[in-house]
Amino acid sequence: MKIKIGKLLYNLFRLSRPRQWIKNLAIFAAITFSGQLFSSSFIYVSLGFVAFCFLSSSMYIINDFFDIEKDKLHPFKKFRPLAHNDVSAPISFILAVIFAVISIVISWSITPAFFISVVVYIILQVSYSLVLKQIAIMDILAIAAGYILRVYAGEFASGFHISVWLLLTAIAFSLFIAVGKRRSELTLVSNYSDSTILQIRKSLSHYSERLLDVYASIFATSTFISYALFTFLENPHGIKVSFNLFMPDFLPVFFQRKWLMITILPVVYGLMRYLQDIYEKQQGESPEKVLISDTPLLVTVCIWMISVIFVIYVIGA
Repeated sequence: MKIKIGKLLYNLFRLSRPRQWIKNLAIFAAITFSGQLFSSSFIYVSLGFVAFCFLSSSMYIINDFFDIEKDKLHPFKKFRPLAHNDVSAPISFILAVIFAVISIVISWSITPAFFISVVVYIILQVSYSLVLKQIAIMDILAIAAGYILRVYAGEFASGFHISVWLLLTAIAFSLFIAVGKRRSELTLVSNYSDSTILQIRKSLSHYSERLLDVYASIFATSTFISYALFTFLENPHGIKVSFNLFMPDFLPVFFQRKWLMITILPVVYGLMRYLQDIYEKQQGESPEKVLISDTPLLVTVCIWMISVIFVIYVIGA
């Protein structure tokens, strides 16, 4: 009996996809880049992160609930708890409802705007599961919108705003990740018949590898340019503990005030590495899985995060 309960709990844990919670770190973008990470608003943003973790798990379960039969045909998704019959549909649906209610209760305690963002996210994800995922281009836009909503939710929870260039970076990067997912999915099912591809995901039948390659190129380039302009135009204002060691007098004023530009290097490498994962390793369908499994990419992301915090909260220029 204990073994069965333990196995059920394990499968419920898998069903909630905690690995996907990495995406919710986007909620901290506004408070981090505004230089207010250590302010009292951090508590509200952290609560928002927890709310979105419950919410995203709920929406993934609902998505799996609607896609049981389709996932059984997919080379990887067929091993998911619902498609593999490890968890019954009624139990999974109840868990999704419980998670959604917890998220709504938490979001209600933060700010009205954050609560609205949660409601909009629910509507978006349900619409995606029912309709949008079957419509070419709209499915990519819907996936990207989910990432962007997380960034805005962080604004609503903290009360701090991100610059327009950072917002454009978030939009371009979200579209890049969404296109990467579709490109990898198309590669995975490339050996399947057209009828099977149509059953797995209707929108995939309307994409070609060449078209998705163009999309990926556009949004990778847009991400780089937008972020580069953000680092050039932004004036970080954090704790500002300046040291002459970092900004000696012999350096031109330009370099003394634009240290955030050094974070472009890990961003460029990260984009190139992720593209390599998509095209050379046929990965990318699950961005969070790629991040965790690709050590150089994970190290690069960590270096970027540390560099951003160091520049904003230590150098402050």
